[in-house]
Amino acid sequence: MTRAPEQTVDPRPPGDEHDDDDRGLEFTGRSVLTLCGFLAAMILGLYLLLPQLTGLDDTWSRIEDGSPFWIVLALLLTLGMFWGYIEMFRGVFSKVGDGVIGRTESFLITMAGLAASRIFAAGGAGGLVLQAWALRQAGLPKRVVADKTISFLVLTYFPYAAAVIICGVGLRVGLFPGEAPFPMTVVPAIIATVMMGVAALILLVPTDLQRRLDGFARRTGMLGRIAQRLASIPAASSAGLHDALAHLRSRDPALLGALLFWAAQIAVLWAAFRAFGDAPPVAVLIQAFFVGMLGNLLPIPGGVGGVEGGMIGAFAAFGVDAGLAVVAVLVFRALTFWLPLLPGVISFFKLRARVETWRRERGATIQSKA
Repeated sequence: MTRAPEQTVDPRPPGDEHDDDDRGLEFTGRSVLTLCGFLAAMILGLYLLLPQLTGLDDTWSRIEDGSPFWIVLALLLTLGMFWGYIEMFRGVFSKVGDGVIGRTESFLITMAGLAASRIFAAGGAGGLVLQAWALRQAGLPKRVVADKTISFLVLTYFPYAAAVIICGVGLRVGLFPGEAPFPMTVVPAIIATVMMGVAALILLVPTDLQRRLDGFARRTGMLGRIAQRLASIPAASSAGLHDALAHLRSRDPALLGALLFWAAQIAVLWAAFRAFGDAPPVAVLIQAFFVGMLGNLLPIPGGVGGVEGGMIGAFAAFGVDAGLAVVAVLVFRALTFWLPLLPGVISFFKLRARVETWRRERGATIQSKA
């Protein structure tokens, strides 16, 4: 098994600006305001129409009896969620950024990425594209960005998969209190186990698989070159997984950010339930949360409705009161999903200014070496 080499990154060669990486990210203030207005209309429709569509017209009357203490606590826990995500990002990328990716840069990139993931749905793909663009502009080569992004995703979502398995199986066998419908417990646990097994198999793929196919590509022409290009996907995945294991062995405290990221979200949801009634058992809360989050994979504009509907449906399957679930989930999503939209847009424009600074610094380096 080939291990991923330690990655030390030098800035890109002078003059290698890769202006094509910047295409599609030329957002103007007008275009951003248009997108935000579109999303605001969709959010308003969701929050006003969903209770009526579910036959729960009196749902919002619960807000009058809600506890301000629990809402404020949920807001503070939301800040902890963002902090954990930022620290996780910094822990993965700071050491390969040649000192460029510090805490401020991590804040700007992650918050801008979170806003992009809200505007462009499909599992946060928009946020990943923006993060990759920013890291390229900071001077990281494409292969390093790809490897480290996979490492970041693996480290971030490993607690997700582990929680689904532990809580799903634990509920089903009676280890944890709460209802345990088969589709909400065993099925997600099996899927998570299979995904972890696939990841373990990918670790066996040589990280230099593309180089090993050089001879095959020369002998077979176009077919070999296509195979060599396709090999970049499993090779980069293997390198990213090896890098994730290296981070775990390093015991970098920043990696605790992944745990804080998920734990804070679940705590926000718990506080939202407590604001309007009793919270479900902890294992049920965790399992319904993670199963409902799969709705984020739906390519719905702005991601509006996918997770909300999935999470409310998951809680209903666990026997949680539907009216309480609707209010708690919508408050949770307002805090954790829509709250970062405005600071994320501001961070995007600040990030663009930081990118211009990086470009000027590279230009000064070119002149000094001329």
